[in-house]
Amino acid sequence: MKRILLFCLPLIFFISCKKEVDELPAATQTGAKTFGAKVGGSFWVPQGFGPFPADNLLEVRRLGTNFYINARNFSSSPKETEFEIFLKDVTGAGIYQLNTTMGNRSTAASYGFYVKRNLTPINEWLTSATYPGIVHISLLDTANKIIAGTFQFNAIDIYGNGSPLTVTEGRFDLKY
Repeated sequence: MKRILLFCLPLIFFISCKKEVDELPAATQTGAKTFGAKVGGSFWVPQGFGPFPADNLLEVRRLGTNFYINARNFSSSPKETEFEIFLKDVTGAGIYQLNTTMGNRSTAASYGFYVKRNLTPINEWLTSATYPGIVHISLLDTANKIIAGTFQFNAIDIYGNGSPLTVTEGRFDLKY
């Protein structure tokens, strides 16, 4: 009996720690380190697996006038999902188009990217001229290193295996 209890207790602990998401984070402009969107109509936010939060779930990097925003969700491990938004030539608050057709991610143009993987990618969706999107940067505070805004996009599976993806109500408020 003790062996069964010792086996089941950690399993129950891991299963019970999955956090269900029923709303997006508030749209703020304070560097609150938040990110969220609706992916195909379902709420999505960065999450770790079980009781083990990861430090690298949400990152933003600035390289000159370009920004990389990465958000990861490991809550259904070994399945995981990740967003990458690349913004080229950001000069301040404004609307940035995600509408260039590329075979894969490239620093040649801004893009929105979403991947679903189970150790290796199952589907990878990328914006294009046919499946575009926008990012509206509402705040770019270079003194306090804050970037905040909203986004939405449609994307096509670059492998041709899946249906187009719709991302709506996206928002982020990050320190870089």
